[in-house]
Amino acid sequence: MKSYRKELWFSTNKRREFINITPQVQKCLAESGIKEGLLLCNAMHITASVFINDDEPGLHNDFEKWLEKLAPEKPYNLYMHNGYEDNADAHLKRTIMGREVVVAITDGRLDLGTWEQIFYGEFDGMRKKRVLVKIIGE
Repeated sequence: MKSYRKELWFSTNKRREFINITPQVQKCLAESGIKEGLLLCNAMHITASVFINDDEPGLHNDFEKWLEKLAPEKPYNLYMHNGYEDNADAHLKRTIMGREVVVAITDGRLDLGTWEQIFYGEFDGMRKKRVLVKIIGE
């Protein structure tokens, strides 16, 4: 069995952003040479997420509105965590959207559904953060 590991780095210009990282993940898979196996992709920061969904701007806008209703950024004093930072909402949004995805690798390709794409979700941006890609297989 072979193993591959790579860190992808992201820095957003906004506090919250969704980035389609499918091309970067596909490049990792090609670099690995693995044809059959599993790919793990996870955010390595507690205010960021990796998830699978459709690459449709209206849906992303819906995510933003829905998440803001569930865990509004302001008022900052709404959260006990916000004593030294103002990012309690980002921790909650990450929990809702998830930490990682696992994708099957079949015949050297990501075994995704018709509209499925892999996204990096940033909820407390404007600084560098990592995403881990770990692939195991043959």
